[in-house]
Amino acid sequence: MAGLSRMRRIRVIPVLTIDRERRLVKTVAFGKRTYIGDPINAVRIFNTKMVDEILLLDIDASVDGRGPSFEAIGDIVEEAFLPMGYGGGIRSVDDAAQLFRLGLEKVVLSSEALANPGLVTAIAERFGAQAVAVSLPYAKKLLGGQQVLTKSGKSKTGHAPVEAAKAMVAAGAGEIILYSIDRDGKWSGYDLATVTAVAEAIDVPVVACGGAAGLGDFLPAVQSGASAVAASSLFVYRAQNQGVLISYPDEADLKEQLFQKLN
Repeated sequence: MAGLSRMRRIRVIPVLTIDRERRLVKTVAFGKRTYIGDPINAVRIFNTKMVDEILLLDIDASVDGRGPSFEAIGDIVEEAFLPMGYGGGIRSVDDAAQLFRLGLEKVVLSSEALANPGLVTAIAERFGAQAVAVSLPYAKKLLGGQQVLTKSGKSKTGHAPVEAAKAMVAAGAGEIILYSIDRDGKWSGYDLATVTAVAEAIDVPVVACGGAAGLGDFLPAVQSGASAVAASSLFVYRAQNQGVLISYPDEADLKEQLFQKLN
């Protein structure tokens, strides 16, 4: 038991993306969508699998110019017996406060944070930096380099991931979710070079997201500087190009393929 207690763990986080109709969907490169099912059913399954936490992202809220769908979010959170974070359409401290009252432990800002860093500051000052994460979806530019894209990948910011991450941490973000659009749904592994660059530039946890194809992708992400790993396709499909299956690695596999190799 003493050995197990010293074993380093990292968070392995399923990302559930819902659309404007409150359906669980999965995208490829933030484009093509596949209907997965009812997010409530997915949460119920994750309840049984010792999941560390879940991120629930409404990928249409910012594009639609609307706020969070509080009633629908509440219905989902009510079924969860594990920590949950939510992102999508959060535009005010009051929005964040209402989400925390629903039982969420963390809010995830993205489009509004880049446009109005003061919102990150205001939420962090009221609820603590640990309660505010900023998601930075980014993609390669045509002529080289990378930039952060907001509004579900439709709006260019001109900011490189490192630049944006430093600005968000300065504003008060307690965590950066680094989301590779190019690798979203591609099963090609994490973008390790960008994970390293961002992790070395800031002093808050970095969550690697986008591209995971299996447990074997987690360790390189952590060795590249990630404090946690997140994935979507890996946890909602049986395998690449196969059918829907909500799943999560069991504790023994995580220990063997990840945690024991971190020490």
